[in-house]
Amino acid sequence: MTATIQTLDTPDGPFTLLVDDAQRVLASGWTADPAAILGRLRTPPAAVVDGETDAAAAVAAYYAGDLGAIDEVEVHQSGTELQHAGWAALRRIAPGRPLTYAEFAVALGSPQAVRAAASVCARNAAALFVPCHRVLRTGGALGGFAWGVEVKQALLDRERERASGGESESAGERERADARTGATLGF
Repeated sequence: MTATIQTLDTPDGPFTLLVDDAQRVLASGWTADPAAILGRLRTPPAAVVDGETDAAAAVAAYYAGDLGAIDEVEVHQSGTELQHAGWAALRRIAPGRPLTYAEFAVALGSPQAVRAAASVCARNAAALFVPCHRVLRTGGALGGFAWGVEVKQALLDRERERASGGESESAGERERADARTGATLGF
């Protein structure tokens, strides 16, 4: 497989996307270093070329205020059944409504598996599109983030401001958030 890589400028620094031939995001994060992105993959692609990605438009829309734009982007990650379930659950966490790792473990159906829930976040290669930044330590501390806690804090602040009405939210964004979260994963 040949993958396409693209780096964009964002308010949080350079953001690099790696997509497959079907334009599914394989890996992404706040870096201009292709090696850092490729290092997030279990199996790197046979070849990587610079080019335009469809997902870049969703990143631009997210930073322009449409927090739901990232939800429409298809992601493809290799992992275990638990990891896939966890990554799907992460995509259902509403912007501005972060969960703790303990709450995330409950959402995965394993309330005692807090470390496993944290591991799901740590192994997520598709940052932003699978928003692991929306999971915090008990008490609200940031915890770790592959791309730096400063980026994590900026993302959370931006999402909290939008969710609290800091800027007007479109009807489409509200509908996507309601359908996606089921009131923040149904609890």
